[in-house]
Amino acid sequence: MNLAAIQAALRERNIDAWLFYDHHHRDPIAYSVLGLPQKLMVTRRWFYLIPAEGEPQKLVHKIEAGHLDSLPGSKRQYAGWQELFEEIKNMLAGHRDIAMQYSPNNAVFYISLVDGGTLELIRGLGKNVVSSGDLVALFEATWTEEQIQSHFAARDSVDKVTAEAFREIGHRVRNGGTHEHQIQQWFLEAFRREGLVADNPPIVAANKNSGNPHYEPQPETSAAIREGDPVLLDVWAKKDKPDAVYYDITWMGFVGKAPSDRLRQVFEVVSGARDAGVKTVQDAVAAKKVIAGWEVDRAVRGHIEKAGFGEYFIHRTGHSIGADIHANGANMDDLEVHDERQILPNSCFSIEPGVYLPEFGVRSEVNVLVRQHAAEVTGKIQREIVII
Repeated sequence: MNLAAIQAALRERNIDAWLFYDHHHRDPIAYSVLGLPQKLMVTRRWFYLIPAEGEPQKLVHKIEAGHLDSLPGSKRQYAGWQELFEEIKNMLAGHRDIAMQYSPNNAVFYISLVDGGTLELIRGLGKNVVSSGDLVALFEATWTEEQIQSHFAARDSVDKVTAEAFREIGHRVRNGGTHEHQIQQWFLEAFRREGLVADNPPIVAANKNSGNPHYEPQPETSAAIREGDPVLLDVWAKKDKPDAVYYDITWMGFVGKAPSDRLRQVFEVVSGARDAGVKTVQDAVAAKKVIAGWEVDRAVRGHIEKAGFGEYFIHRTGHSIGADIHANGANMDDLEVHDERQILPNSCFSIEPGVYLPEFGVRSEVNVLVRQHAAEVTGKIQREIVII
C-alpha cells in the first residue's frame, strides 16, 4: 500500500477519507489495494480508515485483533455491537465525505461491494458516501514500468503463438482434420513453452460457434473445423512472473481460398468500429482531454449501428486489463454500464467490438495503453481476415 499516494489522491479529489470494510472477504479490492493477505481468515468485521491528512485508523474485533497489524495507523478494538457503533462514530468524527466501494444505483457494479446496511450505518452518522471508483482505478489498474514491459513480453509471445495456431489449423484440416477443443489444447501447450499463464483457456470458435461471444469448446461437443469455415481465436495470457499483466487479442481467420462477401463485409464493419474507438482515445489523450469509458463505447457502437448491425453488438466495447484479465479500471462501456470512470495514464484496456450473427460472429480486439500524452495500440492490428 502506498499511503502517501492514496492521501494525495484523496486531497486532489477533495475527499476527506477512504473507508475500507470487510467481512468474509466480500471486498477483494480492499485486500488488493491495502496489500492484505488474500487467505486471511475473517469471521468478524474490520474497518480501515485512510484520511486525506493524518494517521490511518483501524477497527478490529478483539478475537481477530491482529488482522490489520501489517498496516500503519492506530488501532481500535470492539467486541459487542454497541462498541462497534461507537468506535465507528468516533473514528469518522471530523470527516464528512467518505469514499467506499460503492456506486450510485449499483451502476458500476464491479466496484459496488459494500452492502446496503453498512451504507445505512455510515450515512446514519451524517456522512456523505461517495464512490471510490476512480480511486480504485488509480491504485488497481495503472501499471508500473515493469508491468508495461511484461505486457510487451506477453504480446511478443501471444502474437507468435496466434500466428502459429492459424498455420496449425490449416495443416490439420488438410491432413486428417481437427476440431476446436484440439486447437485449444494446442494453445495451452504453446503457452507452457512460452512461459505464459492464463485464468482460462483461449476461445477457439468456428462457424456458428463464433457467434457466441463466450463460447467454450468442450471435448464432447467441440465442433470440427473444416474447409470453408470462419474461425475466431480469442487469446489472452501473461508471463508467468509476479505482477505480470495480460495481453488480450481476438483475430479472425478463414479456412479456404477466400472468405465470402458477407464475412468480409462484417469484418470491415467491425474493424472500422475498432479503429474508431482507438482514434477516439488517441485524439482525447493528445488534446489533454479527460475521457471516460462510456465515450469510447459510444463511438464504437455508433459506427456499428450506422452500418446496420447494432442489434448484433451485444456486449461492451472493452475492459480494463491488468494482473487480472478483467481489471478494476474503466471499462469501455455504455451498454451494460454507463461507465463514467476516467481513462487514466499508465492504464490499459481492450477495444473489441463484435457482430454476432446466427451463422457466424466476427470480433476484432486490440489493447490500448495510455501514457501521459499519447495512447498506443500495443500489438499488431488485423487489417484483413487471415487466410488459413
